Amino acid sequence: MSKNHRGSGIRSLPNHGRGTCAICGKTDIKVLYEKEINGQNVNICKFCNAHLKNEARNNPAPAPAAEAPAEEAAAEAPAEAPAEAPADAPAEEANA
Repeated sequence: MSKNHRGSGIRSLPNHGRGTCAICGKTDIKVLYEKEINGQNVNICKFCNAHLKNEARNNPAPAPAAEAPAEEAAAEAPAEAPAEAPADAPAEEANA
């Protein structure tokens, strides 16, 4: 198993991967994890990365829950439309 955030893996990075964390503000800490926060890609430390992952795991994203009712409504609408279409079609043929 490789250890990308140690030794030779960070020698090529500016300042050997050290800087200021964008979340907690600690200085001279390894900021090796790139995350998108408020639409910007920022480098964060190991501890903030773990915190974000734990929050995501413990609190499921609300977006899929909001999409589920929309999918149900979309699933119901096509089911109703074909049922109504054949009922209208024979009535028009009978009038013609």
